[in-house]
Amino acid sequence: MDNALIRVVLDILKPHSPSLPSFAMYLSSLDGVDGVNITLMEIDKDTENVKITMEGQDLNYDKIREAIEHYGASVHSVDEVVAGRKLVEEVTTPQD
Repeated sequence: MDNALIRVVLDILKPHSPSLPSFAMYLSSLDGVDGVNITLMEIDKDTENVKITMEGQDLNYDKIREAIEHYGASVHSVDEVVAGRKLVEEVTTPQD
């Protein structure tokens, strides 16, 4: 396999609907996605701020963004990406 995007962590603002389980199932059905983790960060009257972590062997960021926007949500920021052939975890250094 060539180099590919294998993890993406996104800060998302979404309406209350769809529910988090439905949204996770929808995103996990996208081509190239092996798993989805959604964490609720903040909730208000009309919206939810969530952190979405997606992993797979060949994630397509543009398709992921389109799928998110399809449900009326928006990407606030891309907080982490991992690309290559293997997952590399961030490490703590003495400067941290």
